Amino acid sequence: MMIEITSPEELRDLLGAPMPRAVAKERAALHPRDRDWLAASPFVLVATSDAEGNCDVSPKGDPAGFTHVIDDHTIAIPERKGNRRADGFHNILANPHVGLIYLIPGRTETLRINGRARLVREAPFFDEMVVKGHRPQLAVVVDIDTIFFHCAKAFLRSQLWQTDTWNPDVLPSHACLVKEVQPTKESLAELEEYYRPENYTKQLYAV
Repeated sequence: MMIEITSPEELRDLLGAPMPRAVAKERAALHPRDRDWLAASPFVLVATSDAEGNCDVSPKGDPAGFTHVIDDHTIAIPERKGNRRADGFHNILANPHVGLIYLIPGRTETLRINGRARLVREAPFFDEMVVKGHRPQLAVVVDIDTIFFHCAKAFLRSQLWQTDTWNPDVLPSHACLVKEVQPTKESLAELEEYYRPENYTKQLYAV
């Protein structure tokens, strides 16, 4: 039998009071160490929701330092050529609130930023976000509300960075998964060729 939690009071009674340090860690502006983290991070998860609360989380990645710091309260995330679904971007147009989690490979802490986003199709700082000759199609500009470091427990429990726990072949290839779970006119051989690393990587910064 499932027993649901239906009130903030019930939740707090179950979890207990937060540690004072956890409450006090939020900041409203970038600290120099936040800037250092953004300069070292090649990967961010961007969480959005539409006006009805339907959620989406999208990964974004580029060479370390890809996030452009505009000032102590504002950052910009470049968008490269992709599958053109634009789920998160549609959400931002309907509801600007976003949550970001920045990772550094091998580090078990993360940097979390919550704020309000807007889509920008052109800005002078686009020239600073060129990678392999590819200028961003657009940028997500985030006005920071809160920023803080998140502790290491989730990464330690999951052993995410411990290579001896990795088993990438536990599931079939991505081409096999695509063929199995979605309708597609391509044959499995064609999909395997398309997703072959040396072919797929050529598309990352195609103009």
